[in-house]
Amino acid sequence: MNRSELIQLAQPLQAQLSAWRRDLHQHPEIGYEEHRTSSIVAEHLESLGLEVTRNVGKTGVTGLLRGETDGPTFALRADMDALPIQDQKAVEYRSQVEGKAHLCGHDAHTSILMGAAQLLTGLGRPKSGNIKFIFQPAEEGLAGARAMIQDGVLENPKVDAIAGLHMTPGQDTGTLGVSQGVAFASADPLIIKVFGKGGHAARPHEGIDAIAVSAQVITALQNIVSRMVDPLEPAVVTIGKITGG
Repeated sequence: MNRSELIQLAQPLQAQLSAWRRDLHQHPEIGYEEHRTSSIVAEHLESLGLEVTRNVGKTGVTGLLRGETDGPTFALRADMDALPIQDQKAVEYRSQVEGKAHLCGHDAHTSILMGAAQLLTGLGRPKSGNIKFIFQPAEEGLAGARAMIQDGVLENPKVDAIAGLHMTPGQDTGTLGVSQGVAFASADPLIIKVFGKGGHAARPHEGIDAIAVSAQVITALQNIVSRMVDPLEPAVVTIGKITGG
């Protein structure tokens, strides 16, 4: 099957994918609370006749398209959770849940994988090997992947290769990006507290200016990337917020 034939098969799914995505966008659920989302996913996979397992890693779901004969198992993975942030968009499908919103595209990722499962299932069982569809909970800092692995998501059958689905603004519409090595890194948050000594603004020598010290710390932190990390290794240090006074 060539690219144009695959696109022809996928195009009829566009309206359904958009409907799923907008529904999920209106009903965001944060990590390990994806009960409604996972039910929608599981019911869809079951309607396709896949071998469905619920509650993998608490609220995760998997669907297995088993091949006609034994062979390698290839997995496709999407994340389902939203963020604890207020949705401020003025659109008809904005979040209906106070303080929660899909702002990292997980509603789209979930919809895409549901569509991929439908498309691939429609092509029939693989001649050899299996395809596993993995819907991960709690991607946003709550170790949902680890929880699924501990529940055996990469076994029965053993997963030989896996592709993660994630949108990126820099990718041209209608194309897929494949990276050798690291593509999306995780983030390690940090909080640095600088304690000073109060004093009068006109007599700074009698106090310790924590704000001035913080400015030097922020500048010095950039040396971690420029002087302490191999230049062939990707790394970013970003200070996103500072409060003082």
